[in-house]
Amino acid sequence: MIDPDGYRPNVGIVLMHPDGRVFWARRVHRDGWQFPQGGMNTDETPLEAMYRELREETGLLPDHVAVLGVTPGWLRYRLPQRAIRRNDKLVCIGQKQVWYLLQFTGQECDLCLDGTEKPEFDNWRWVDFWYPVEHVVNFKRSVYASALGHLAPFARQVAGATAVPHPGKDLRPSGHSQRPRRRAAAGERSGGSAPETN
Repeated sequence: MIDPDGYRPNVGIVLMHPDGRVFWARRVHRDGWQFPQGGMNTDETPLEAMYRELREETGLLPDHVAVLGVTPGWLRYRLPQRAIRRNDKLVCIGQKQVWYLLQFTGQECDLCLDGTEKPEFDNWRWVDFWYPVEHVVNFKRSVYASALGHLAPFARQVAGATAVPHPGKDLRPSGHSQRPRRRAAAGERSGGSAPETN
């Protein structure tokens, strides 16, 4: 499904640990890390698409999360020229996204990256709230900054201002963020081996 301007409707998911860290996952067979995201089907609302993508990409069910906030309207990013498939009948130039902030209420053993025939991710960890802005692929940085900026007030209500500080100069895409905090062995899982398609 692509709109008349060439943007594919999509949902993005910021899954947050109660301490303010967020779920950060590595794409299968690639070195790129990102938040879970995926395209909407024509018969889905953004909320329905979000829960489907959550299950497909992380193995989590609605009982494992609580919705804390959602971005207002669509946030857009353009694909780099090399990624645009010009031979397709409908040319997709980018994504338009609704982003959801979810509080993780389950156990880490509930996370399962290889529950589908074509897993999106093969590894994950918890990282500081603003870490993804600087560490996602360059063409997504602006939309990540916008999404996290919209969702940060909701995150702060749960995790507090220390865990989710206001985005000062050092937390913008051109600055330097803190290194991710990791728990030994508890924050990583292995998944399957199919390429990501979203």
